Amino acid sequence: MVEKSKAAPEPEDAKAKAPKSPEDGQTADAQSADVASPDLEENDDLIDAEDADVETLTPEELSFIEAGERELLADMRNDLARAQAELVNFRKRVERDRAANRDAVIAEVIRTILPAVDDLDRAEAHGDLAGSSLELVAQKLHAAFARYGLRTVGEKGEAFDPNFHEAVVQIPSAGVTVNTVADVIEPGYALGDRLLRAAKVAVSVPEGQ
Repeated sequence: MVEKSKAAPEPEDAKAKAPKSPEDGQTADAQSADVASPDLEENDDLIDAEDADVETLTPEELSFIEAGERELLADMRNDLARAQAELVNFRKRVERDRAANRDAVIAEVIRTILPAVDDLDRAEAHGDLAGSSLELVAQKLHAAFARYGLRTVGEKGEAFDPNFHEAVVQIPSAGVTVNTVADVIEPGYALGDRLLRAAKVAVSVPEGQ
């Protein structure tokens, strides 16, 4: 009796490598699309929400914003111009104060030298400086003072001015109608508009005054 041969079972690897039918591929793609579709819908919803948050400005609102920008720019320009003007004024004040301090220092130095200058002037008036080395010193001092703008105050015959003259003696005189400098006892000095020392003078006053 002959036994019928049984068909050998297919290996599992062969089953796994067997090509899938087109219907199976379409089913898999559809499942993948179904899985991915919720994420795509969620992204679309987010985009729509962002678009909904963006407001479209009306022409009136745009005009209002532009007007505000122009006003802000004008204010900034005014502030800048004001700051520049303040800086210019500050520089002018610094220069003015610097010049005033310079004049004050020069005036103080000259004031301390005036007694020596008085001695030289008196010696020169008596002829004691002629031909001596002190004559050259006196000339150099007066030249240096002139460069700084130093000028003498008090001239014989000019009207008496209490702002520049100090009356040491008064002499009644019939020949004058106003107080007049009769003689300069000690000259005064001024540096620019700054009085360093008033001139000591004898004053002729009208008789009966």
